Amino acid sequence: MLIDAAKGLEPQTRKLFEVCRLRGLPIFTFVNKMDRPGREPLELLDEIEQELGLKTYAVNWPIGMGDRFKGVYSRRQKAIHLFERRSHGSQQAQEDVIKLGDPKIEEYLEQELYYQFKEDLEILEELGDDLDLDQVHAGKMTPIFFGSAMTNFGVQLFLEAFLEYALKPEGRNSSVGVLDPTHPEFTGFVFKLQANMDPKHRDRVAFVRVCTGKFEKDMTVSHARTGKTVRLSRPQKLFAQDRASIEEAYGGDVIGLNNPGVFAIGDTIYSGKKLEYEGIPCFSPEMFSYIKNPNPSKFKQFQKGIKELREEGAIQIMYSTDEFRRDPILAAVGQLQFEVVQFRLLSEYGVETNLEPLPYSLARWVKGGWKALEKAGRIFNTITVKDNWGRPVLLFKNQWGLQQVNSDNPDLKLDAIAPVGAGIEPE
Repeated sequence: MLIDAAKGLEPQTRKLFEVCRLRGLPIFTFVNKMDRPGREPLELLDEIEQELGLKTYAVNWPIGMGDRFKGVYSRRQKAIHLFERRSHGSQQAQEDVIKLGDPKIEEYLEQELYYQFKEDLEILEELGDDLDLDQVHAGKMTPIFFGSAMTNFGVQLFLEAFLEYALKPEGRNSSVGVLDPTHPEFTGFVFKLQANMDPKHRDRVAFVRVCTGKFEKDMTVSHARTGKTVRLSRPQKLFAQDRASIEEAYGGDVIGLNNPGVFAIGDTIYSGKKLEYEGIPCFSPEMFSYIKNPNPSKFKQFQKGIKELREEGAIQIMYSTDEFRRDPILAAVGQLQFEVVQFRLLSEYGVETNLEPLPYSLARWVKGGWKALEKAGRIFNTITVKDNWGRPVLLFKNQWGLQQVNSDNPDLKLDAIAPVGAGIEPE
């Protein structure tokens, strides 16, 4: 969970947290941009505890903030990692390490910062919770780290602690039951797609978690959704912008595969008996807008861009049930998603677009699909659209409209979250 030190918990962060809570995922928190002005660290911890109901444990603690940011104290190492300011992004910030109790600490820190640091440390030790890895693994406590990602300061401390504190790869629920990573047959799950990671080659990469067994370069596997066989050539490991070819991988590893339109988010691949893993839930969107291509000569580029951005999960796409209205409906959790889609359509596909906002703020999938909707008869205070897989979705202007539909149609069951997957009806 990445938190901006100045903004604290943002709406998107809360939504991501709800998905983690739904899935029982452990959450590790990195408070970013400590080298810029921001809110008090204790205030941020209190916000996380009060608003998310999570206990917190500060694994490291910042000394100063903004122009006075001097580094972080690692409670694991009982040492201060000093921060030396560099031009943003030019290179990794230099850091020296001083053990707690070293006289150099008082020389390096301003007196006010030094006493503030000691006071904060006493508060953490006396009033803060102890680190409880069982609670961390259950998603009830989050380890907190502070740093500056732009200068790569504090990131190494985070990664080292993550390796120590995080759970080992666990079993994953599938159509044939829970499969442990040590299961002998290879299986993988596509959890992310990214188009144009390398603009020069216009490539598309599918990020695959190896769930069980051993992956080997050039192996042939079955694709659960289509039933086709796929050869997995040119596998890569990816970290930020770095890529490297790999020959093998094991349960828990993440690999990148070239994706010429074969994979979709939520796909399962396997080498043995047929099976399929559970899909990924998608956020209930809160903003809707028709997106239009004013230039007919760019029709193919527009269609390709919308398709690829939808496949990689950059935006949800819905369509009107009116056959004369062909423009896609963008469904987003915030305005930024609209802006990102328009920017990427222009920069990656050369298509300028216009938006026509719609006055809706809630979406609900109909459990039981079109049959259930038809059985309910005419429904007021909503419009019906279909998602990318043709499933019915009701859009509401506000919470009152949703409550009215629930009240007037008690047998109609609605769901705020739908699984990602072709042809899957919410149950």
